Amino acid sequence: MSWQATLTEGEIGLRPIRLRDARAWREVRRRNLHWLEQWEATVPEEGQMAGEIPASFSVMVRTLHRQARIRRVVPWVVTYQGELVGQLTIGGIAFGSLRSAYIGYWIDEKVAGRGIMPTAVAMALDFCFEELELHRVEIQIRPENAASRRVVEKLEIPEEGLRRSFLHINGDWRDHICYAVIAGERPQGFVNHWRASQSR
Repeated sequence: MSWQATLTEGEIGLRPIRLRDARAWREVRRRNLHWLEQWEATVPEEGQMAGEIPASFSVMVRTLHRQARIRRVVPWVVTYQGELVGQLTIGGIAFGSLRSAYIGYWIDEKVAGRGIMPTAVAMALDFCFEELELHRVEIQIRPENAASRRVVEKLEIPEEGLRRSFLHINGDWRDHICYAVIAGERPQGFVNHWRASQSR
């Protein structure tokens, strides 16, 4: 598999994040600070003492590229009409007897609700099962994050249950709902299923 794959569906795209995305990425993040910060991963106090500080954009991109080269992540930006509007990462990729990964994402509030992120997640899921040949993919979402939950609900991804105190978010350990898909559950593919559901 190539972590440098670019995927498109109409005006929506997924492409590898690049160092030259810095200005556009920072601008979208700055504009969406208050919208995104309540869902942002943070470093707990014990991690801060160990020197685990949040990375700059360039350090983040270089780290993602390093991890991508050893097949641990697929780091994409989400584009709409050619503009950067978000980020989607396939992370925690494991092969062998596990063959699993998780998907994380965020989007610019000004284009939320237009079907961009469901399309991006559908493309990423098809990539996970068709290109990476994974067995299981998870998406973890805070119960309070209604917008993110709508994304998985639109794609009809099954909810598996609550993971207590799962991830350090916005300064504290937060519960998350686990959504998961198993290979073969959507034989026609997620993009095709999403397309068909929009025409119903």
